Amino acid sequence: MAERTIPIADMRHVAEVPQVPERTAPPSGLLADRLGRPLRDLRISVTDRCNFRCSYCMPKEVFDGSYQFLPHASLLTFEELARLARVFVAHGVQKIRLTGGEPLLRKHVERLVEMLAELRTVDGRALDLTLTTNATLLAKKARALKDAGLQRVTVSLDALDDAVFRRMNDVDFPVAEVLAGLDAAIDAGLGPIKVNMVVKRGTNDHEIVPMARHFREHYGGGVVLRFIEFMDVGNSNGWRMDHVLPSAQVLERLDAVFPLEPLEPTAPGETAERWRYRDGRGEIGLISSVTQAFCRDCNRARLSTEGKLYLCLFASRGHDLRALLRGGASDEQIAGAIGLIWADRDDRYSELRGSGQAPVASGERKVEMHYIGG
Repeated sequence: MAERTIPIADMRHVAEVPQVPERTAPPSGLLADRLGRPLRDLRISVTDRCNFRCSYCMPKEVFDGSYQFLPHASLLTFEELARLARVFVAHGVQKIRLTGGEPLLRKHVERLVEMLAELRTVDGRALDLTLTTNATLLAKKARALKDAGLQRVTVSLDALDDAVFRRMNDVDFPVAEVLAGLDAAIDAGLGPIKVNMVVKRGTNDHEIVPMARHFREHYGGGVVLRFIEFMDVGNSNGWRMDHVLPSAQVLERLDAVFPLEPLEPTAPGETAERWRYRDGRGEIGLISSVTQAFCRDCNRARLSTEGKLYLCLFASRGHDLRALLRGGASDEQIAGAIGLIWADRDDRYSELRGSGQAPVASGERKVEMHYIGG
């Protein structure tokens, strides 16, 4: 059956202006949703643009030269992003990840990093401040990002074979330059580094063992390679279940060559199942959001580059915080609105999909990954 790319509906306007409670109180840092999940992790998309056209995220058939990205005036300024981040931190957020699109395409993004690095959690600690990138600009930016206060990076890399990688990014970008960016990040001290490989059956699954071998042998355990099941994010990537290689099968392939043993999670709500090489040469991670949903512990919120708050990677609609920001709302009012939104959250898309229930209402379309980040 031929693979089909599905045109997207523009979901960027599908957002409600949040309700501000009549009476507000300072955030306690103890906010929880309807399933008892705290708010601990904020993903901030700083741009909806990317210089890759990966088929699982921004297929060229949809995101071509005529696609209308958000105008600059629609984007939140760094000052607005930092202001919202401060409110989220007051509600208990401990980790902020900058994402995109490709976040290094946002000019002077290190200035935003500098602002966020000044924030402190409710118990006075520095934030866990990180960034996900395709590494195309990382060699140029790594030192400035580290100097600004970024702690570590996650690099997206789906194959070591150059021909496979060029086909997957669909802009003929060479793998050698991604590896050069990764090395620059290591030299700058942006670690421990994670490398994310989206595994698509029949496309790059033959690269699983070569990827593991490379990072075991060349980085001495200093880089954690994570294998991600191909997910049904958005509407444009032609997702089908038969394109998914379950993490259990990824583990079987790896364990047959490099024996592995399980590790305990490093933190509550961690998405990756951790495994260590028995010979001590590092570890890998398995992210199984299709076959082993981890919704029950999900403590992440996502903020789009134009200020829409999403409560799930698979959401159909957001909450327009920009309207509050630019409408004159105080920090206390914005905090109150976010509190109401999170307290009412019951999202568990992957869990419902896995149990055979309809995870979204009929006719609703999910927001695209490039718009709210992975």
